[in-house]
Amino acid sequence: MAQYNTLLSQRCLHIVHTESSCGWGGQEIRILEESRGMMERGHRVTVLCPVESTLFARARDWGVKAVALPIREKRWPDFKAMRAWILENREDIDLVNTHSSTDSWLVALANLSLGKKAVPVLRTRHISAPVKNTFANRWLYNSAAQRIVTTGEGLRHELIDGLGLPPEKVQSIFTGINTKRFMPGSKIEARQKLGLDVNAVWIGIIATLRSWKGHKYLLKAIAELDDPRIRLVIVGDGPQRDKLNRLTVELGLTRTVRFAGQQRDVVPWLQALDVFALPSYANEGVSQAVMQAMAVGLPVITTPIGSSADVIKAGLTGMLVPPKDSKALAQAIRKLVDSPQEAARLGEGARAFALDNCGIERMITRMEAAFQRVAG
Repeated sequence: MAQYNTLLSQRCLHIVHTESSCGWGGQEIRILEESRGMMERGHRVTVLCPVESTLFARARDWGVKAVALPIREKRWPDFKAMRAWILENREDIDLVNTHSSTDSWLVALANLSLGKKAVPVLRTRHISAPVKNTFANRWLYNSAAQRIVTTGEGLRHELIDGLGLPPEKVQSIFTGINTKRFMPGSKIEARQKLGLDVNAVWIGIIATLRSWKGHKYLLKAIAELDDPRIRLVIVGDGPQRDKLNRLTVELGLTRTVRFAGQQRDVVPWLQALDVFALPSYANEGVSQAVMQAMAVGLPVITTPIGSSADVIKAGLTGMLVPPKDSKALAQAIRKLVDSPQEAARLGEGARAFALDNCGIERMITRMEAAFQRVAG
């Protein structure tokens, strides 16, 4: 058996990822990071995504092969495109890893129509948006996929409890962080490089500007603190940019808040911070930004949404506050600002946890085993 497992682990696979979303965030970054890691281990990877998606545009930068398919919607032309591609390439596919609802349905229905030519499917569930317990969803998760991977244990239990999935079929695998890249650095040097006040206390958030990321509650918390020492930097861009700009003006925070926009390299921004905050109130799995901040050695304040509590252990690796509660968020920030020793202790705990549990090689090894199991 040991010899068989060794041979199985060495089998080179052709892994096909499907992603219907045109957005850009942790989910898409994980697909590319995971793909690159699999390629370094000798596997072949192809990503199917819409031509207008950021994923398609960025795949080349990561050295990952991307194929443009019109798979944005659950409609007949998109189904036909997915079915035709699978049928044409069937003999060269070991498994398909689906990621969003639309592409998961397109692959599932294409497989249903292909009969004996259907491909093995692994579904990765990244977010904590509720999945209704309907016959269709039970079929999609239980019958149309051979294995389910979630990005956190909380998400795993949501599927097991909510859809009645067999526990052995659902596995949680954290998104991996490059802990050699995301590591502590000099705050002063980082602030000088970025043009940030070296004497201020900097609170930061790195996230796409979407409503559920909770930026407005962070802005309200900063306004409530009304502390001339505190500054807030918001890294990222997105559909909420104009609303957040207006709220910043309304709260009188124009001199306190810096909108840094989208950044290709967020490491120096994290190294410049004193505290990282992500007050999400929906749709989180385990935020990559939270784990990146932990790897840099920052004290983190977030909410127990999705599987965030898998990595943020209250009083050990960070602080948890209720979602949509700017007062509780302000109190947590105040505690860390007024007690640098406590902030440093939590940052050290966060860094240690990230090194032990959130490394990219750990994710690649566990995903490789899951792929081999589905393909085998």
